[in-house]
Amino acid sequence: HVQLVESGGGSVQAGGSLKLSCQVTRSTFVDCKKKGWYRQAPGKERDLVSDITTDGTTNYGDSEKGRFTISEDNVKSTLYLEMNSLKTEDTAVYYCAADCRAVTWRRFWGQGTQVTVS
Repeated sequence: HVQLVESGGGSVQAGGSLKLSCQVTRSTFVDCKKKGWYRQAPGKERDLVSDITTDGTTNYGDSEKGRFTISEDNVKSTLYLEMNSLKTEDTAVYYCAADCRAVTWRRFWGQGTQVTVS
C-alpha cells in the first residue's frame, strides 16, 4: 500500500553537502500522518534524524539541528533531507519512513541509501 524509494546518497568530504530524496507512493485509501528520516551506522541502532508532520511541524535530533533541513513536496509526493556541514559521524545508511494507515497505523520503510563522509 505504501512504497518509499530513497535516492541521493553518496560519498562527500567533511564540510560538504548532500540532498536526499524519498519518493512516496501510496494507495488513495492510505492516510499518512508523519514522514521522516532515520539513520543507522554500523553496529549502532537506527536513530531519528528528522521528521515532519502533515501540518509542517518539523523535529530534529540534537546533532542535526542547524545543519539538516527536512522538507516535503506534496505535489511530487517527495520527502527531502538537505544535509550541510557534514561530519564523519554522519556516515550511515539513511532510511526514509512514513507512518501510514490503511486499516491500522504502521511505519513503512524505504530500502536505505548510504551516506559516507570522509
